[in-house]
Amino acid sequence: MLMILFFFCKDHAHNIITIKSTQRCFEVVLGLKVNLHKHSIGGVGVDLASLQRYAAMLNCKIMKLPFKYLGVSIGGSRHRATF
Repeated sequence: MLMILFFFCKDHAHNIITIKSTQRCFEVVLGLKVNLHKHSIGGVGVDLASLQRYAAMLNCKIMKLPFKYLGVSIGGSRHRATF
């Protein structure tokens, strides 16, 4: 089962803790294990040090731009055909 979630929140550590708690609730309620090694975190207007700290808190990797979402390039130059 593939599930893509986008969280939009301010750059605060307590928001990352809330996201981690939400993932845990998902596991408990549905009985499914969340594979954190497949997760990525990205930020807009967030410095790299904070992003690395948040990735460590969530035990995930940092998202690289551009990326594809439903086959559409997100964050890339519209003049580039591929990446």
